[in-house]
Amino acid sequence: LDGFEKIEAFGPYINFFVAKNDFMKEIIEKVLNEKENYGSTKEGEGKNVIVEYCSANIAKPFHVGHLYTTMIGNSLYKIFNSQGYNAIGINHLGDWGTQFGKLIYAYNHWGDEKALEEEPIKEMLRVYVKFHDEAEKNPALDDEGRKHFKLLEDGNEEEVKLWTKFKDLSLKEFDKLFNMLNVKFDSFAGESFYQDKMDAVIDEIESKGLLTESNGAKVVMLEELNIPPCIIKKADGATIYATRDLAAMFYRKKTYDFYKNIYVVAKDQSLHFKQVFSTVKKMGYDWADDCIHVPFGLVRFPDKKLSTRKGDVVFLEDLLNEAVVKTEEIINEKNPTLENKNEVAKKVGIGAVVFAYLKNSRERDIIFDWDEMLSFEGETGPYVQYTYARGKSILRKLGEGTGEVDYGKLISEEEFELVKTLSGFNNSIKQALDKLQPSIVTRFTIDVAKAFNKFYNSINISNSEDEVTKNTRLALVKATLQVIESGLHLIGLETVDEM
Repeated sequence: LDGFEKIEAFGPYINFFVAKNDFMKEIIEKVLNEKENYGSTKEGEGKNVIVEYCSANIAKPFHVGHLYTTMIGNSLYKIFNSQGYNAIGINHLGDWGTQFGKLIYAYNHWGDEKALEEEPIKEMLRVYVKFHDEAEKNPALDDEGRKHFKLLEDGNEEEVKLWTKFKDLSLKEFDKLFNMLNVKFDSFAGESFYQDKMDAVIDEIESKGLLTESNGAKVVMLEELNIPPCIIKKADGATIYATRDLAAMFYRKKTYDFYKNIYVVAKDQSLHFKQVFSTVKKMGYDWADDCIHVPFGLVRFPDKKLSTRKGDVVFLEDLLNEAVVKTEEIINEKNPTLENKNEVAKKVGIGAVVFAYLKNSRERDIIFDWDEMLSFEGETGPYVQYTYARGKSILRKLGEGTGEVDYGKLISEEEFELVKTLSGFNNSIKQALDKLQPSIVTRFTIDVAKAFNKFYNSINISNSEDEVTKNTRLALVKATLQVIESGLHLIGLETVDEM
């Protein structure tokens, strides 16, 4: 049998012994030939997969919780693409709702145009928080907010102009962050985009006899599923975001004819998605089963939780900048003569934060801990990136080993274990896709880094007994670097050649 050294019967069992040389030759050569395509397949060809992630709120700061949805979604987007699917990344913007009436009122009364141009998000947050403080003393202000939102809904020129300005300025600010994080989207169609697409859905629900009146509101009853009704219209006739999500589902099905429609949204929205998906199913559309909510946990700082209304929010941009500064300090200590320190610190610092978010199963809460995150040891981004840089430095010192190779020379346990780990890349991607869990790929990169460091610490490549052995080991180093780079790419991290 190909690939097996021997096969022995042992009592009721049959033992297969892998032919290690053949196995190692096959894996290393496959990686070196396929390069960045190692681990990719074409299994999803011709299928559209929608991944909705980030869902930033216009006029509000990007906080550390947004990073969770953004990086899980970004990773799923890349993983689906790597398997031949056509992934479509959608940032379903929170750009509609009463809060914009409040913001328009607040800006007209307390806004500062110069501040808005210079630091748009901070200025919008300042007047928004002021509105809430004032409304606590004078509840009539809330009516003003509603009045201005109604004017916006009716297309009043003054309101639309301000709303558009708030939106454009916010997107420009968000773009800076997306660039820092290396994240991209194919569409920014948000809640406002679906304003004129809701009536058709409401009419259809009504024509199918599914709309019921409940306390003045229009709802779809879902008692057969033991869940509360899905509210379609509030008692005052206003729609809520369930209605917009329904409109978005129909629009996406019509526009993209999706194979899967995935929502990377916090786990506290689980009931909302159950209600929305069940409503579509009740309308008679089986593709509701292809809509999937991918929930994730909270981000906790040992000392606080986050809320925008009071303004005590940890801005993501500040946090990422702090990660870069802290990383630069560590690099200054470890390697003071390193060139382009700031570039490296950006990739490693921001990478460290992203890695920490994607390291554990997404349902778990994240406890934010700088020291653990930025450590060069343990299961961290810097550890994996440092391992990559270490491999690069071997190739710089010893050359690429382009001469003759003989895989029979790789006889140590460490070499075999490393190749065996590399061979699991495909499987880790497949599992990550099946479970919609990027952490499986993240953990895989940790396993590769650990196996490589064991190999590195037990074998002195420069002292190999002959040139052929050295070349073969260098081929293994190159294959390892390729797999680490591809694995990190799938979770949104970049590699650095020196650290």
